[in-house]
Amino acid sequence: MNWQLHAFLIAEYKRYRLHERQQYLTANMKFLIIAAVAAVATAVPQGYGAPPPRYASSEEIAILRDDRVIEDDGRYNFDMETANGIVVSEHGTPGEKGAINSAGSFSYTAPDGTDVHLQFVADENGFQPQGAHLPVAPAFPHPIPQFVLDQIAFAAEEDARNAKRPSGTYGAPQ
Repeated sequence: MNWQLHAFLIAEYKRYRLHERQQYLTANMKFLIIAAVAAVATAVPQGYGAPPPRYASSEEIAILRDDRVIEDDGRYNFDMETANGIVVSEHGTPGEKGAINSAGSFSYTAPDGTDVHLQFVADENGFQPQGAHLPVAPAFPHPIPQFVLDQIAFAAEEDARNAKRPSGTYGAPQ
C-alpha cells in the first residue's frame, strides 16, 4: 500500500473516531442539560399562595421558666416551661467512655388536643422513651404451627450433625 493511501486512511479513521466521540459527548451533554433542568424544576417551591404549614407561626410564645445549670465535669440540669404548655426537664451525668447519660421528660398538648407526656433515658443502651402515646408491638397473632416447630428441630439436628463432620464433607452421605 502506498504511503499516501495509508496516511489518508489513518486521517479518515481519526476523523471518524473524533466524530463518534463528538456524538457521544453531545448525547451526554443533552442528558446533563435535561437532568439539570429537571433538578431545578423539582427544587422550585410548589404551591405559592398555599397556607403555611401548621408549625410555622409568627406568634411569639412566652417562656415562663428557663433554668440551666452546666457543671465543668459535664453534669447538667435543664428545666423549661412555656406559656403554651410545653414543659421540658432533663439532666445529664458523665457516663462511660466520655459520653453523657441523660434522662428527663417533656410534655405538650398535641394539635388534636391530646396531652402528650414522654419520659426518657439516653445512655450506653441508647435512647429509651416511655409514654402512653407510643405505639406498642402487637402480641404474636397465633401459635406457631407444629410443622414449623418440627422443621426448626430438624434444622437444629442437621446443624449438629454437620458440625461433627470434618470440613469439606458438608452434606456428603456417610
